[in-house]
Amino acid sequence: MKISAVISAFNEERNIERCLKSLAFADEVVVVDNSSTDKTVSIASKYTDNIYTQKNNPKEIDRQKNFGFEKATGDWILSVDADEEVSKELAGEIKKVLSAKPSALSAINGFWLPRKNYIFGKWIEHNTGWYPDYQLRLFRKGKGKYESKKVHQDLVILGETEKLKEHLIHHNYDSVEQYIKKILIYAPNEAEGLLSDGYQFSYFDVIRFPLADFLSWFFARKGYKDGFHGLILSMMQSFYHFLVFVFIWERQGFKEYDKEDFLKDTEGEFQKAGKEVAFWFGKEKLESIKNPLRRNLRKISVKLRGL
Repeated sequence: MKISAVISAFNEERNIERCLKSLAFADEVVVVDNSSTDKTVSIASKYTDNIYTQKNNPKEIDRQKNFGFEKATGDWILSVDADEEVSKELAGEIKKVLSAKPSALSAINGFWLPRKNYIFGKWIEHNTGWYPDYQLRLFRKGKGKYESKKVHQDLVILGETEKLKEHLIHHNYDSVEQYIKKILIYAPNEAEGLLSDGYQFSYFDVIRFPLADFLSWFFARKGYKDGFHGLILSMMQSFYHFLVFVFIWERQGFKEYDKEDFLKDTEGEFQKAGKEVAFWFGKEKLESIKNPLRRNLRKISVKLRGL
């Protein structure tokens, strides 16, 4: 089975060489350059002659990868971003899996790869939103493509898929500036997507959107287990959804709140938010108690204080 690795890149001179080195196991490497203005192409040319150029379209980052899939000549395609690298263990697993008897692969058209996200210098290991972060990246040629215009959508695969065990490494965000630049691309796209899906504008979603995201990342997905990194990332995700709402507000013409009791209504929203935060702190503290007897006593104590 011939493996084609496909990279779609825009101004990735800091990352692309590391990515290309990790793809030495592939039979073919295809690089689609989205009209970079830095040294991306000159660096890529040291590793492959299969370099193609297309116009950059930030609003369709994923769908632009389809162009590279069409240029690939392998039986299987491995889609990799320039800020990712294939671990040696994953490279070995891919070769082993794809070298199996054709009958063993006949029903499988794609594989999900677990991904390790390194953010601000640390592997975000405990937050289930960041790990294992399975990505559908290895697929039989002609059986997969991106269809949605939304940013960061999964490949659409025709047929069955399975999961691999070894890791794709994602050097996600090296700086706060890099994070902010990316969310300024993603947030307006998500705002447009929500509106096209029928979202009905509501003023106090400016509080509800970010709060729900913070509670999801910090508590429900156990972000607090990654320490201060987990707290910062949860707050930054919350800020992202604050921006999504603000972009929606902008598209609604910056509507003014026309009720008289604006301060009272705002106070009510923050009071509800405070209760939700208190609930989650209590819940996680309770779950951290390993001894069943102590946990039950804690439950009784909390109920008595609430009477």
